[in-house]
Amino acid sequence: MVKRLISLALFAVLTAMFIFPLAAADSYYGTQYVYTDNGKSLNVRSTPSTGDNIIGSLQYGAEVTVIDMYSNGWAQILWEQKDNGEFGAAYVQRRFLVNHMPASQPSAPASGAASDVPDYAKEFTSMNTEFRSARKVAAPYTVAARPSRASGWVNLRWAPSTEAERIATCRQGKELTVLAEMKNWYQVQDPETGMIGFISRQYVTRK
Repeated sequence: MVKRLISLALFAVLTAMFIFPLAAADSYYGTQYVYTDNGKSLNVRSTPSTGDNIIGSLQYGAEVTVIDMYSNGWAQILWEQKDNGEFGAAYVQRRFLVNHMPASQPSAPASGAASDVPDYAKEFTSMNTEFRSARKVAAPYTVAARPSRASGWVNLRWAPSTEAERIATCRQGKELTVLAEMKNWYQVQDPETGMIGFISRQYVTRK
């Protein structure tokens, strides 16, 4: 046990000393959890790409220690090597990682039966659908908030979902810069504060 803890600490220190060419600016993302739309396991790979490089799998809801997230859609994780019990680097697709442990595993409803998938699972599925539809704009452009009432406001959220936490509110006419387009949402940046979030497309108008 002591040897394993020492190995984990040593790997974390060594990882912090290197800058991976695809890594984002933040070098540590902490604990996340596996969430797949169909409840199946997630392949763990030796390199950040698909192919003949699967070295294991993680069950739905499994806890994962994320070290880096890459701009090509992959995440680097700590992976226990079965042959010696020590930890090394491995890779999974980052779109299957979430910040909170899913409460239960989704399952396909019987034919003709009403779905019994819980609301939070449907919400994850909805967010995944939005993220998969995301398209970075060739040139950022400006939109203005357009609440349903002139005296109201539009919510800016941390994820493309009405269930996601609100991080800011935008009054009528508030200008935002569009960074990416989705089916029902925009990823935007507030030019005044630099804050980045998601806003529903139905509550903005293009300038």
